[in-house]
Amino acid sequence: MDLLLAPEVRPFAIAAMLLVALVGIEILMLLIGVSISDLVEHSFDHHAHDGGGLSWLNVGGVPLLVLLMIALGAFAAIGFAIQGLSHAAGFALPALIAGPAAAALAIPVIRSGSRVVARIVPRDETYAVELADLVGRSGIVSRGPLDQGLPGSVRLKDAHGNWHNVRARAAGDAESMPTGSAVLLVDLAAGIFTAIPAPPDLQG
Repeated sequence: MDLLLAPEVRPFAIAAMLLVALVGIEILMLLIGVSISDLVEHSFDHHAHDGGGLSWLNVGGVPLLVLLMIALGAFAAIGFAIQGLSHAAGFALPALIAGPAAAALAIPVIRSGSRVVARIVPRDETYAVELADLVGRSGIVSRGPLDQGLPGSVRLKDAHGNWHNVRARAAGDAESMPTGSAVLLVDLAAGIFTAIPAPPDLQG
């Protein structure tokens, strides 16, 4: 515990806390049907990251937020390992030395980790769906009921088979739809879908 609070490990502790915060925020946002990763992706021109030295780190091959998480995790883990070994040897490396060393050692780890993630989660299939692409698809009310009041949530699959949780409310002339109801998304405005009860052929 003393090592975790020591000044020489502060950069690595900060990186670890940032990683935990990003993961926590992403989980919370996904619960309300929004992904920080998607927002970050749409904030950058993907083609600006193709080629050059950054492509060696697989920038453009995995979502930017995922790459940042891998980088923070690698930097923190390697930094703690370096300082742990130095403390075991009876001395402590200053952060100004351990930090750059950890960053340099993290680069190949980031590259390897991003390549593994790219194989598991293909970017061109998982992150190519716009919200508007979900109009016309059916799903299940995961948090309801859906009425003309506050939005609820609908869980559905996109064309690639990936699950999404989106905010939705009932169409103006539609009846209230409780949690577990099959619904059809028919419109999108200001990030909120309009839903109607799904036709019988789309249920089940």
